[in-house]
Amino acid sequence: MDAVSTGGDMVRGLRVIVPVLVLAAVVAGCSSSDGKDDRRLTGLRESYCLHLGTWQKARNAVHTEAPESPEAEEAESIAQDAFRAMRPLRDETVEGGLTLGEDTVSAINLGDSFAEAHVVRYCADAGFETLTR
Repeated sequence: MDAVSTGGDMVRGLRVIVPVLVLAAVVAGCSSSDGKDDRRLTGLRESYCLHLGTWQKARNAVHTEAPESPEAEEAESIAQDAFRAMRPLRDETVEGGLTLGEDTVSAINLGDSFAEAHVVRYCADAGFETLTR
């Protein structure tokens, strides 16, 4: 009788333990996936801020050169790199309720200093303030 009752207790115990273990495995899988997504997002932000800072440096150098200089052409190419780096992040909200895409376009294409301040602040908030000017 004790063996039967122990076996029944064991089955009941397994009925409780197995779902808990399955749930723990699922949660652990989600956590590592979330960590991977966080690392990917951080990498995208770093890339964007690096390209933005490179564009700022090139743009500043162009101001001291003639508009038709090789530096001006290089600055335009660098601006395109910044746009490509921004694309996966374009819908993120920045200061003033605009998106990163909207402010990046305004900063690079229109020379909007307020938009540029917004995207620089975005980089600072992401921890990449040293990559921008």
